[in-house]
Amino acid sequence: MFKTAWLALLKPPKPSGDSPIPAAPDRERRPEKPQAQTNQQKNQRMSQQMSQQMKQITQFKDINLVDPIQKALGEVGYEEPTPIQAKAIPLILEGHDLLGIAQTGTGKTAAFCLPILNILHQKKVKPTPKSPRVLVLTPTRELAIQIHENLNLYGKHLQQKYAVIYGGVGQNKQVQSLSSGTDVLVATPGRLMDLCEQRLLKLDKVEIFVLDEADRMLDMGFMNDIKRILPMLPKQRHNLFFSATMPPAIQILATNILNNPKKIEVTPPATTVERIRQEVMFVDKDFKLSLLVYLLEKQEFKKTLVFVGMKHVANRVAEKLERAGITSSAIHGNKAQGARQRAIEDFTNGKVQVLVATDIASRGIDIDGITHVVNYDLSNLAESYVHRIGRTARAGAEGVAISLVTGEEKPYLANIERTTKLQIAVVTDHPFHSESAANASSTGSGPARQGGNRSGSRPRGRSSGGGTGNRGFSGSGSRTRSKSRTKN
Repeated sequence: MFKTAWLALLKPPKPSGDSPIPAAPDRERRPEKPQAQTNQQKNQRMSQQMSQQMKQITQFKDINLVDPIQKALGEVGYEEPTPIQAKAIPLILEGHDLLGIAQTGTGKTAAFCLPILNILHQKKVKPTPKSPRVLVLTPTRELAIQIHENLNLYGKHLQQKYAVIYGGVGQNKQVQSLSSGTDVLVATPGRLMDLCEQRLLKLDKVEIFVLDEADRMLDMGFMNDIKRILPMLPKQRHNLFFSATMPPAIQILATNILNNPKKIEVTPPATTVERIRQEVMFVDKDFKLSLLVYLLEKQEFKKTLVFVGMKHVANRVAEKLERAGITSSAIHGNKAQGARQRAIEDFTNGKVQVLVATDIASRGIDIDGITHVVNYDLSNLAESYVHRIGRTARAGAEGVAISLVTGEEKPYLANIERTTKLQIAVVTDHPFHSESAANASSTGSGPARQGGNRSGSRPRGRSSGGGTGNRGFSGSGSRTRSKSRTKN
């Protein structure tokens, strides 16, 4: 009911009188074809043309990108486009509005960055101060920063300017980067609105509008911001939507914003990457930390991302791991932007073995080499589960996703398996297996709080002293702590 209300606000206002709302207010409405099968035949022809084009695109050199971009791609070793890139880039270059659906880790960022840079290069215009030519709207600071870094990487041989703005830090440097004009602005909704309200930023010259992670935008409560941003944009513009999933709300949003869009769906909604080995370990709540330490002490857990449900749990888990001699950092919404960036950099560079994160990082982190993802707290949303585990097995690698599940989280697991149409393997060969959790009911709404209460019998081979049976939390571990660990 809530989504229906705000989605109604996104629709264009009805004109006076009894005339219907035009399908595309900024474009001339064409008369309907008299033949009943015209649209169907046209769609079939376009589908055949796209399939033929896809067969021909096996390398980036097959795509009509200008030489400076091709040179940058060659320098970073990009040779073969991913399916979403091979499908999306030609359509964007042709000027079509686009709705791109692909699960995380499939290369969505390059799929829109590369053609945008190409279009700007071929249509060189000096940027107007405070008025970007392209706006990329994204939900999190981390994702905004990474998109900005990718733009600089792909456009290093182009005479273009890229800027990024986000909250959590002072605005002066960001305002300065906009003052002389910018070709592409990557922004989070909050800071974008702040600068527009201060008249330090104008959106009236935006030629291309990108809404990245559209479904995540809605999940994070940015509906009102999106509603306020849209009227600031020119009616005549090129719109690109990229989303990992396609719930009904996104379909309605796309209908109201996109003009005759092409739709690309690389994988069905809520599917998981085949290269990820998924496992479930049943455990009582009081022994989750001990099981986590037990796993992280294994040699194969080289770079591990641990997801928790709450901010204070992220801090507590990271602190416990440090005391166990396992280098770790925490990242969540209450952390200052500088601390969050240092934590990500330390994890990327291998200074810490473990990054403990809330769902704010489930799509905002794009780091190669993550060997394991551990769901310390299982998400109650199947789509969030898919996004979380998609942090591993990137760029053709393989990965492992392990979920530590209590009896009260059993309904979450059932929902995930039902949505993804997979039965996740149960691993019992560990010292903290809980039969009571394994045999718990799969019906119900799950725990009121992440993790729930402890139930069932004591794990075999461990004492019952508050779940610290592993040598884990005595601080006597053999691993050295990282000097650059992020503090609270």
